[in-house]
Amino acid sequence: MHWSRWGDPAKARPVSDELRGLVEAFLGPVVERPSVELAEVELAPVALSDEHLAALGALVEREHVHTGHEWRVRRTRGKSTPDLLRIRAGDGADAPDAVVRPGSHDEVAAVVAWASEHRVAVVPFGGGTSVVGGLVARRDGYAGVVALDLRRMTRLLAVDEVSGTATLEAGLLGPEAEELLAERGLLLGHYPQSFPHATIGGFAATRSSGQSSAGYGRFDAMVLELRVATPVGELALGTSPANAAGPDLRELVLGSEGAFGVVTEVTVRVRPLPERKHYEGWRFASFAAGAAAMRRLAQELPQGRGLPTVLRLSDEAETAVNLASPDAVGGGASGGCLMVVGHEGTPDQVEVAQGRTAALLADAGGERLGEEPGTRWAEGRFDGPYLRDSLLDIGVLVETFETVTWWSRLDELYAAVKQAVEADLTEQGTPPLVLCHVSHVYETGASLYFTVAARELDDGVAQWSRTKRAATDAIVASGGSITHHHAVGRDHQPWLEQEVGPVGVELLRAVKERVDPAGVMNPGVLVP
Repeated sequence: MHWSRWGDPAKARPVSDELRGLVEAFLGPVVERPSVELAEVELAPVALSDEHLAALGALVEREHVHTGHEWRVRRTRGKSTPDLLRIRAGDGADAPDAVVRPGSHDEVAAVVAWASEHRVAVVPFGGGTSVVGGLVARRDGYAGVVALDLRRMTRLLAVDEVSGTATLEAGLLGPEAEELLAERGLLLGHYPQSFPHATIGGFAATRSSGQSSAGYGRFDAMVLELRVATPVGELALGTSPANAAGPDLRELVLGSEGAFGVVTEVTVRVRPLPERKHYEGWRFASFAAGAAAMRRLAQELPQGRGLPTVLRLSDEAETAVNLASPDAVGGGASGGCLMVVGHEGTPDQVEVAQGRTAALLADAGGERLGEEPGTRWAEGRFDGPYLRDSLLDIGVLVETFETVTWWSRLDELYAAVKQAVEADLTEQGTPPLVLCHVSHVYETGASLYFTVAARELDDGVAQWSRTKRAATDAIVASGGSITHHHAVGRDHQPWLEQEVGPVGVELLRAVKERVDPAGVMNPGVLVP
C-alpha cells in the first residue's frame, strides 16, 4: 500500500472542484495540507544490535531482514486517520527497528522463540490495514521492535472439496485467496472494505466482518482450524466440525491481534462460486423505517434461509451526499434513505430469494429503485478510504468508527452517538458532518458504522482523540459494543474492562502470561 495513504498509489486522486464546493458548503473554507515526502519521515536509529540482526538473518535468511528507511516507514502503524496524520507530518516514532519476513510456520516459530528469549517485541504484520492502533507495540523494557511481515506466506495448502474446507497461509491477501479458490470453483466470500489489502491472518486476528456477511457470515464463523506460533510452542486448534471438548479455544485466537502468538495457517469453510450476482437499491422514508425493515428481514429470513448476501442501509445524511458510491459523492439523492440489497447464488436461488426479499421490503414501505444504485455501490465498495485521503489533502479530517447493539437499543444508540460527536466537534469550533449506515445485521441486532467529517484543527490527532473519547463514552452508556469488526488495538483498550468486566480482563492477562511469559507479542495491544 501507499506509505502515507490508503491502498493502491495509482488510485490516489485530487479532490474535484465539485467535491471541494460541497465540502466548503457543509464545513467552510478548506486549507491545503500536503504530506511530507517519504524520505523526510523521521525515524529513530535502529535499536537492535548487529548481533540481533545476524541472529534473525540466520533464522529466515539475511535477505529477508530489512532495516532500510523505506522498509521501516511502510511498516509503521496502520491506516486510521490519526495514523496517517502522524506519518504525513513526518512522525515515524513508532517505526519498527527491523522488518523480518519469514517464509513458513517453522520460521515464524523460530523468530517468536528467539524474540522471547532476547526480549524483542514482535508485531505481526499482514496488510497493515489496522485502524485501531493494532500495529503499535510498547517499546519500554524491550531490546527493540520487529515487524514480522507474513507476506511471503501465500500458499493454498489444502482443499477438501467433499467437506467444503480450505487451508490458507496467513499472509494471503483477500484477492489472492479468492483467486486461488476460484481455480477450484470455490470462494470464501469475505469482503470487508479492507479486502484488497488485508490478509487471511489479519481477518482472523481481528474478528473481521465483511460487507457480504449477511449471506456468508463473519470471518470468525468461517474459521474451522487455526495454527498459531506462540513463544511457548505451537497451538493447533480445530479437529472437527463441532465438538464438546471444553471451551472453544479458537476463540482465544480470533480477535487476539497477535497478543498471544502469530496465526500462520487458517482452515476455513468454502462454498461454490456463485453463478449470478444481483444488487439493487431500495428507498425508505426514514432511517428508522429502513432499520425496521432490515429487522424483519433478519428475523423472518435469517442467515442460511434466504437473507440477502448484502444488506446495507444509509441514513438520511449519508444518502444525501451519496457516500454509498464514493465516485459519485455530491451527485445528489432524492431524499429518504438508501438500502442496498444483494443476492448471490445459482440463478434459481437468486430469483427465489430476491422475490421473497422484495415482497417483504415492499410490505415494509420500501420503494424499489432498480439495479443501478446497487450495481454502482458494488463497483465502488472498496473505494471509500481513497476519498478520505483526498479530503485530508485539503484539511478535512475524516474518520470512521463502528459499534453494534440489540435491535431494541438501535435508535437510542444512533441518536446518542451522533449527538455526542456533533456536540464535541462543535465545541472545538469545527461543526461536523456525521453520517451513518447499518453495515451488518443479525436476528437480534445490528451494527452501526459512522463516518465523521470536520475541518482539521492545527492538531488533528488531538482533535479526533477527544471526539473519539466522546463517541465511545456515548456508545458504552447506550449499551453498544466498543467495536463490531475493527478490533480493540490500543484505541479501544481503555474501555475494554467496561465491555468484558474485571474478571474478563484477568482472564486475558492470565492467558497472556502463560503463552507469552516475556510479554513480547505485540505488547500494549488488546490486553490492558
